[in-house]
Amino acid sequence: MGQDLRWRLEAVAFAGLTALLRLLGVERASNLGGWLLRTLGPKTGTHRTVTRNLRIAFPDMPEDEREALAMAAWEQTGRTFAETPLLDRITVGSGRVEVVGLERLHAIRDSGRPVVFVSGHLANFETMAAVILAAGVPCQITYRAANNPYVDAQIRRARARYGVKLFAPKGGEGARELLQGMQRGESVALMNDQKFSEGPEVRFFGEPVNAAPGPSRLALRYGTVLQPMSVVRLPGVRFRVTAHEPIELPRTGDRQADIAWGVQAVTSFVEDRVREHPVDWFWVHKRWPDRVYAALESRA
Repeated sequence: MGQDLRWRLEAVAFAGLTALLRLLGVERASNLGGWLLRTLGPKTGTHRTVTRNLRIAFPDMPEDEREALAMAAWEQTGRTFAETPLLDRITVGSGRVEVVGLERLHAIRDSGRPVVFVSGHLANFETMAAVILAAGVPCQITYRAANNPYVDAQIRRARARYGVKLFAPKGGEGARELLQGMQRGESVALMNDQKFSEGPEVRFFGEPVNAAPGPSRLALRYGTVLQPMSVVRLPGVRFRVTAHEPIELPRTGDRQADIAWGVQAVTSFVEDRVREHPVDWFWVHKRWPDRVYAALESRA
C-alpha cells in the first residue's frame, strides 16, 4: 500500500510537470530543460561519467574543448527530456522535422515486408519513431518501461499522441511480441548503443564494448535487413532524420559470426554518427566496460 501511494504521488507530480511543459510550448520548454541540465548536470556525480566517456572517445581533444562539449551535451540532454511531453508537436507535419531518405521508408511500407530499424540515443531520438510511423510503416517500438506503472501509462499515452501504437517492452515478454509482430509483417525499431554485458564484444571508438545481438538475430531469422536511422538537432527545436543505406547481413552458414558482424556494423554506424555530431549523443550512459574506465584512470 505504501509503494502504491508513492507511485500515485509521483504520477501526480509527473502529470503536473507534463502539463507545465505543454503550457510553455515547444521552444520555451526546450530552453528551460536545456538551461536546467546545463546548470545542474555538471554538479552531479554523473558528470564524471560524461567526462570519462569523452576522454575515451576523444583522447586527443584539448581539455577545454572536452569540457565545453560536456556542458553542451548536458544542455542537449535537458532539451530532449523537456521536449518529450510535446513530441506530438515535433513532427514532420509541424514543420519541425525534415526527412532525408523518405523514399526508403516508403519502399519498406510498400513492400509489406518487415525490416529491423536500428539507431542510437542521438539528439531527440523519439523523432525517429515518429518519422517511421508517419511514413506509414507498421512498426513495433521497443521501450524500457518506467518502474512506476502510473507514470509508465502516462508516457505510453504521450507517445500514442504522435503515433506509437505498437509497443514492445524490453525483456522476455517484449521479445515474444517482437517475434509475433515480425511474423505479421511488422517492422521493429531498436536502440543498439547501450551496454549489454551478455552481447558479443565489438569495438567502439577503438575500445571494446559489449552490444546487444538482438537486431542482427532478428534480421537473420526473418531474412531481412538492418535499416539504420539517425537524427541531428537543428536550430530552433528542429531536427533532421535520415534513413541511411540498409545493412545487408552476411549469411555464411556461421550464424554466430554473422551476428557478430552485424553487431559491429551497427556499432560502427553509431560511432560514425557520434563523430559527426558529438554533442547529440547521450554521454551520461556508462557505455564501456569497467576495465576500460580503469585503464583510463591508470593513464591519468
